Amino acid sequence: MSFEFDFSTRAIHAGQPNEAITGSVSFPVFQTSTYAQIEPGVHHGYSYSRTNNPTREALEANIASLEGAAYGVAFASGLAAVNGVLNLLRAGDHVIACRDLYGGSYRLFTKLYAKFGLEFSFVDTTDLAALEQAFTPRTKVLWLETPSNPLLSITDIAAASALAKKHGVITVVDNTFATPYLQQPLALGADIVVHSTTKYLNGHSDVIGGCVVTNERALAAELKFHQNAVGAVPGPQDCYLTLRGIKTLAVRLDRHCENADKVARYLSQHPCVRRTFYPGLWTHPNYQLAVKQMRGLGGGVVSFELDASAAETKRFTTLTKLFTLAESLGSVKSLLCHPATMTHASIEPEVRQEAGISDSLVRLSVGIEGVRDLIADLEQALAQVETGKAAAATAEPLEVTR
Repeated sequence: MSFEFDFSTRAIHAGQPNEAITGSVSFPVFQTSTYAQIEPGVHHGYSYSRTNNPTREALEANIASLEGAAYGVAFASGLAAVNGVLNLLRAGDHVIACRDLYGGSYRLFTKLYAKFGLEFSFVDTTDLAALEQAFTPRTKVLWLETPSNPLLSITDIAAASALAKKHGVITVVDNTFATPYLQQPLALGADIVVHSTTKYLNGHSDVIGGCVVTNERALAAELKFHQNAVGAVPGPQDCYLTLRGIKTLAVRLDRHCENADKVARYLSQHPCVRRTFYPGLWTHPNYQLAVKQMRGLGGGVVSFELDASAAETKRFTTLTKLFTLAESLGSVKSLLCHPATMTHASIEPEVRQEAGISDSLVRLSVGIEGVRDLIADLEQALAQVETGKAAAATAEPLEVTR
């Protein structure tokens, strides 16, 4: 009789049985670079830790289980994972990517792989008609982020994947923002899922890592080849820490989402906020799709546009006490950033503006602190912005003497 364990159970147990020799309930850190061989070319399944490491294999199996995948391939960072997927392509291939995506991915696409003969088109993937028109005979990959970074746009994964399959194209979904707890792209038709495990999967701002999962044996074999050949692998201690973080993923995400929803509702009513971006708000243009596709929860990231200048927006980001001004997201600790000068600074200003990433945009990674404290922190910072605007509006004009 087969039995599918609950997500929270798999987060704790998948890929990491109690250690056989001592009974340790924490999977060991195999802190070794190499392994003794029985005779040349004959070993116990491990020869060199760039190629295989038991702690890394435990992490790969764990994340694959959570995503409903057969194969997992771990990398040293989220961008190393993105790079591992791009290694599947050849010069002359074409990639369709969502217009609103992480600045690091955009940089890797346009500043590195473009010079090797890959072509990238950035389109609004929430518009299926526009997406349909973007496919060419050379298109090999459809690259999606949903929710996207930083505007939290929602793409219909099932519909987009169906379009890609019609054109013989692989669909890749960066699932970092949603995590497998909120969304499982493979079940919706995607071929590959990418994670920056630095973010919610680890969840404690103390590890850099990435992972790619798939159900396709051939894709997994090629990804594994690139993992070994390029060598951008996570160390066993990093894998151990990420496994530790994943154990509490479900309970953390429930709190992240609960807090983020309340923060988003607060911001959406504030007079200093021009627009709030959060899939859990009914005012979000893709709210119904988000509810259907994301387990009914909006995630832990909230972005908003201040009704203020770029300079005043940057000043706002320095006024909070609990929200720490920093790159990254997904930590138990609340963070905020100014995408135009931080996470998306590598995107040309005109491209940012066209994608809707204004200089007045702020991205919040809402942590698991007490939500009343978080809202009070935003309130005092916004009050200072409001006071500054009022002072500027009532300032007496300078008298010009001749």
